[in-house]
Amino acid sequence: MSPRRNRIPSSRSRSAAEELPPSAPLGGSLRRTETFQGEEWVVQVVAGTAGRYYRCPGCDQEIPPGVGHVVAWPGHGAGVDDRRHWHRACWNARERRTANLQRGRGAPRY
Repeated sequence: MSPRRNRIPSSRSRSAAEELPPSAPLGGSLRRTETFQGEEWVVQVVAGTAGRYYRCPGCDQEIPPGVGHVVAWPGHGAGVDDRRHWHRACWNARERRTANLQRGRGAPRY
């Protein structure tokens, strides 16, 4: 029996999702409005191609360059300084999380 051959798919058989131009970022420029802490927030998914580190307000961890994440800002005419970069999971769990309290090892948990 001869070994199986791997066939390279032709350009005609590729799906439409694979034919996106390489310059289109993940998530594109799709913006949506969500409610968080009683106010409207504009939310946009970005690919993380800016080459910068960001600090997620949900978990207080860094978002390294190249990692897709969510950018959110208040919808009532906020400026560039009001944008916050969140991990996608942290943004989705924002209502379930409590405040990030820094405690010492021997501190009580109440």
